[in-house]
Amino acid sequence: MSTFGIEEEFFMIDAETGLPAEPDPNPFKELLDSQRRGEVQHELLACQLEYASAICEDRNQALVELRGFRSALAHQAEASSMIVAGLGAAPMIAQKTPTVTDNERYQDIHALLPGITSEHYMCGLHIHVSIPDRDAGVRALNFLRPWLPLFCALGANSPLWHGADSGFSSWRTIHYRKWSVQGIPPHFSDALDYESRLRVLVDTEAVPDQGHIGWAVRLSETHPTIELRVADSQLRAHDSVLIAVLARAVVDTALKPGATSYEYLPERLDIAFWQAAKHGLTGNQINPGDGSTVSSKDLMSRLLRLIEPALRESGDYDFAVHSLRNILEMGNGAVRQRAAFERGSISHLLANAHSEMRM
Repeated sequence: MSTFGIEEEFFMIDAETGLPAEPDPNPFKELLDSQRRGEVQHELLACQLEYASAICEDRNQALVELRGFRSALAHQAEASSMIVAGLGAAPMIAQKTPTVTDNERYQDIHALLPGITSEHYMCGLHIHVSIPDRDAGVRALNFLRPWLPLFCALGANSPLWHGADSGFSSWRTIHYRKWSVQGIPPHFSDALDYESRLRVLVDTEAVPDQGHIGWAVRLSETHPTIELRVADSQLRAHDSVLIAVLARAVVDTALKPGATSYEYLPERLDIAFWQAAKHGLTGNQINPGDGSTVSSKDLMSRLLRLIEPALRESGDYDFAVHSLRNILEMGNGAVRQRAAFERGSISHLLANAHSEMRM
């Protein structure tokens, strides 16, 4: 059974205007960092903050840690007349260039791509799952490819953009298609193939460094992990942990003896990814195997059957089944955001998102 880590990105928002706020980052970060086992990090824009959890062995550890940080962050935001929210995209942005974090790499990216970074009000959820070596990581990466659209649909939480419904459940996924290397990665034969093809990309001017490789899943360059980057930031810690335990179960299943993966048509995976971003869990999906139309519920049932042994081994099966049933009935983040927006506009949506930080 693998260990896992969770990285969550959050927006700081001015409580009066509803626009992304830019607090003095260092005192804010230091106060929060001193109280946690994980690490508080700056993100691309000054209105964003990221929390990287400690290495987790089970979901209860992850839930306690994420809820503890989120509660502390919400409390600190309130003391600074701000709200904080786990949203995949900021629902409103100011008509001015945002402040980019004072970090050399971020400043270089902004200088290279100002038209993209100036609207990159996007926050994601990244799940790291431990792997024994990079060849095993490539096997897990290949195995994950057909399930990435479903993870996108499940984790969709960015329907609002410029104060209106974007028409997509995950506008963040669509926005990310502007970057040079995005989407579902190709099928690799082994770690050597992965590394050699990565070098081809990094040797171009379009890819400043390996961190710029924005595939929905990739091998970490700094940790012995595979990193799932497909989901939007989540309203609730509970939903982040659900996605994490599902991701771990897929990786564990991929590394079992006899597990096989297939070279799905890249164009079919790409359109399935787009459709998942469009509909989230409220519409049909595309079966990456044969291109047929399939309901989100049916696709979720197929995934559960596939990873049931791994979920039972980790003790997460009942948790996963119950949580997925609730999400299918009550809606994921995109559904809940839209419901709050319809009840009381952006201000109601943000207040609701802030309250969900403690759930």
